Amino acid sequence: MKNQRLRIIAFILIGLTATLLRFRDLGRRPMHTDEAVHAVKFGDLLERGEYRFDPLEYHGPTLNYFTLIPAFLAGERTLAAVDETTLRIVPAVFGTGLLLLLLLVARGLGWNAVLWSALFTAASPALVFYSRYYIQETLFVFFTFGMIAAGFRWLRRPSVPWAVLCGAFAGLMHATKETCIIPWAAMAASLAFVAVTEEKSPGIKPAFPLRHLPAGFLSAALVSILFMSSFFANPRGIADSILTYGNYFNRASANPVHVQPWPYYFHLLGFWKAEGGPVWSETLILALALAGVAAAFERKRDPDRDTALPRFLAVYTLLMTAVYSLIPYKTPWNLLGFHHGLILLAGIGAAFLIRRIRGPLLKPALIFLLFAGSLHLSGQSMLAIGRYDCDPRNPYVYSHPGRDVLEIQKAVHRAAVASAEGRNLPVAVIFPGHGYWPLPWYLRDLPNTGWYDHVDAEGPAASVYLSSPLNEDELARRLYESPPPGQRPLYVPLFKRSLELRPGAAIDGYILKDIWDRMEE
Repeated sequence: MKNQRLRIIAFILIGLTATLLRFRDLGRRPMHTDEAVHAVKFGDLLERGEYRFDPLEYHGPTLNYFTLIPAFLAGERTLAAVDETTLRIVPAVFGTGLLLLLLLVARGLGWNAVLWSALFTAASPALVFYSRYYIQETLFVFFTFGMIAAGFRWLRRPSVPWAVLCGAFAGLMHATKETCIIPWAAMAASLAFVAVTEEKSPGIKPAFPLRHLPAGFLSAALVSILFMSSFFANPRGIADSILTYGNYFNRASANPVHVQPWPYYFHLLGFWKAEGGPVWSETLILALALAGVAAAFERKRDPDRDTALPRFLAVYTLLMTAVYSLIPYKTPWNLLGFHHGLILLAGIGAAFLIRRIRGPLLKPALIFLLFAGSLHLSGQSMLAIGRYDCDPRNPYVYSHPGRDVLEIQKAVHRAAVASAEGRNLPVAVIFPGHGYWPLPWYLRDLPNTGWYDHVDAEGPAASVYLSSPLNEDELARRLYESPPPGQRPLYVPLFKRSLELRPGAAIDGYILKDIWDRMEE
């Protein structure tokens, strides 16, 4: 009873740490382009109740629909009223919820492994950083682990509710990202492996309760259909959720920008050092994950210890790691799919090493080192969400806008206040290839803003122009050559220095002089 009380206290303290790291100052970091795209997409759902799944772009709609909850609770009914905290609280909740799912597998992993897994989940810089990112990845990891946890409980003690819950998580996976086929394949292969090798295990049995499968499949299909059809408002979304795979494979293979060599993720997790920045490393988790694999496959087995789930996680994580490493298309957040498995194995490995080590001094020394390593991970997380939250010297900052976007937002809004039109100030944003993101988020409350990939020579002139230097010649002709003599208004620079939307993407600003003069008064 005393040990159980201590475990509960330890789990609560770890949960508080995870919550602090994930919810602290959520609005501080500038919005990434992908975050801004999803935010504007959410605006359509919030303001008009419309969501149509696009098989060519975006992912599934779960992120958008779950964001309705904090927006409703905050009384925000328009996109202009929504802020970064409202959006990012959604992945923060699911990122913290990963700890709660561990309680479902405590009997399969053992309480010691659960506590270490919880600690590493709470402290991992990768998990912390992307649990504060308004993209689908953290939700996808949560639903994936939920399917594994519910599936484990169903196989351990078969019942319809566990089968339905497992299916619901599978449906949520499909409604979140089309990449669900990767973990599903890895789960199937791992389950087959365990079924063959664990015939005498007290956990997973080779004889599955087939009578519950229809309930599980029906649950998965219903959840997926509800979300992908926008709750039957867009039945076409159901077919598009299948047709999207042709686009997905073509897009992934055709985009060279995100092509990386196979060790890319290990470089991010193992050792990352940019000039002038700190060393980033989650080597502790990688090393302990290897110990976790060894524990899952140890020859000398304790007959009272369930090895089925550890073996499943070992095979599953190895397969996921191999697949994601071999896929040429890579972005840092995609590593979460297998990194969470590595963290679970690290928890198993830590418990295994503590259990196996002998000596009155060695065991306390090992525990001290593990806690010290966890503090080091937490320190990196604090740097990742603080000083380096949009700094390219952070390995998880990927083509990320710096704080210049906040300067752009501030300058344009000052111009709106100084102008006669106010919020209806005419603004033209010009960037080749529609590369003006994330500005649509930052100027979302200025309805008279136009978005262009080239200079519009025919339309009415804007009061403010934000333009890529690549469009400078076009813009100069539009402002100073196209209007008839005597009708050429004077524009002056809006910014006092050169600004960037993101590294390598400069942007210039021009404003009517009479508005500028009123801004300077």
